[in-house]
Amino acid sequence: MTPNTQLITAFVLSIGGLTLLFCGVFIDPQGQIHETLLVAFGETATFAGALFGIDYTYRHKNK
Repeated sequence: MTPNTQLITAFVLSIGGLTLLFCGVFIDPQGQIHETLLVAFGETATFAGALFGIDYTYRHKNK
C-alpha cells in the first residue's frame, strides 16, 4: 500500500467512523438500523483509521 493511499484510507475510516458514532448517538433511529450497530461499526472504523494513521506516522517518521 502506498503511503498516500494509506493516509487517505486512515482519514476516510476515521471520518466515517466518527460520522457513524454521531448518527448512532444523536439521531433518532427510524427502525431500519439499530443505534448499537452504528456505534459498534463506528468504533471499529475509527479504531482502524487510528491504527492506519499511527502506522503511517511511525513508518515515515525517520525519513
